[in-house]
Order: sequence, then structure tokens, then C-alpha cells
Amino acid sequence: MADEEGWLGRFVDNLPEQGWFKFLSNHFVVPYWVWREPKAKLPGGPRMAVQPGENLQRMMNLVMPLKDRSPIGRAKATLALGQSVDTLYAGLDNVGTIHFARFVIIENNLCMMSVYDGDFDSYVRDFIVSIGNVFDAVLVHVEGGDAVIPTKQNVEKFVDWIHDHDLFQMPDFATDLFDLQDEAQNLAANRAPHDLSSLSRALVLQLHANPNFALGSGFRSYAGYSAAQIRSTFGMGW
Repeated sequence: MADEEGWLGRFVDNLPEQGWFKFLSNHFVVPYWVWREPKAKLPGGPRMAVQPGENLQRMMNLVMPLKDRSPIGRAKATLALGQSVDTLYAGLDNVGTIHFARFVIIENNLCMMSVYDGDFDSYVRDFIVSIGNVFDAVLVHVEGGDAVIPTKQNVEKFVDWIHDHDLFQMPDFATDLFDLQDEAQNLAANRAPHDLSSLSRALVLQLHANPNFALGSGFRSYAGYSAAQIRSTFGMGW
């Protein structure tokens, strides 16, 4: 059977795995692209959707770099949260739109991962009212946190700060990245379509501007079975 791809096609397909090609790409090609066609850093958090159902179970991935990156610094941030855990949980419960929230420390970052319903800005404002004092105690240990303390007196600045520290969420449909990049550059939405072959370059350039990001909006659903049904099926009883 004839080789349909040919030697040139195989050579091109194999280029990304070649060490010399990786070196040239990382040190020359990508920096040239960044200089020639820079992309603005896109804001974090989910984008409002037209369909109301798409504004349920939205995700916030807040990444807050610690001032003190030693074990002592991480311990101080942990204690700041631990000393206010009752207030924290009561406040999050009072917000009323939160499905779950948890704090984790990853390397030198204190992260808050949460799932909520509705508008992002309204969600941030709601938890300022409920747990702003807890965030004030935590932000003392976070780079740039002093600029928004006390949060209740710097609401708009804090909302912007959260946007800046929340992970950029990559669109669920890859080609939607073109629209986000055009919007960031104040380009008309109905301009000529982008060449699909340039998508990989657009992605590389955006990941240069947003090195940390979330892969899409994530899987969202409500459980199809109750705990009682699951336990009964497995014969576990109560």
C-alpha cells in the first residue's frame, strides 16, 4: 500500500519531538511571536453566559502568593485561617450561593477553590460582607494584600484584585479564544474569521501571558443518585 503521507509529512509531524526544534521554539520562535503579536493577560474567573443555566456551579480558583515562602510563613497563613474557621464557615454559609469552598497551600501559594452560583462580582461582594474580616487577617500574609485591607472599605479594589488572582479559565471551545483575544484588544466582534491554522500560535501566546490557567469551566452536574440509593445498591445499609 502506498505511503499516503510521504517522508515530508512524517518529518514535519516529528519536528515537535526533536530536541533542536524544541530549543529553537522556546528560545527564538516563541519570543519572536511574543514581540510581534503580544497578547494581553486575560482576567480570571468565569465569564457570564447568555443561558441562565450556565451561571450555576461556577468555579473560582483564587491563587494568592505568600509573602513569606518559608515553612514559618506557610504556618502563619494556616493559623490565620485556623483561628477563624468557625467565622469562615458560618460566613460562607450565609452567602447562600456557595456549593463548596476549600483552602489549600500549593508550594508558595494560598489557594481558595470554590463553586458558587450567579455573577462573579456579586459573589465576591457577598463574601466581603460575610467574611471580609477573615480575608483581612489572611491578606496580611499575601503579596499585594495590604493594598486592599480593610476589604470592606476597598470593595471595588478587592473585586479587581480577585479578578487578577483568579485563574484564567480557558474557553470550553478552543476557537472561542480568538473572540476573547479580540475583545481584549478592542477589536470588532464581526471582523473577518481567524485562520484556524493559527489557533495553536494564539494558544501559545495566551499561555505566555497567562502561565497559570484552568482548563475550561469544568464538569458540572447534580448527582443522579441519592446516598440512600447508592448504599442500598451495595448492600451497605445504614
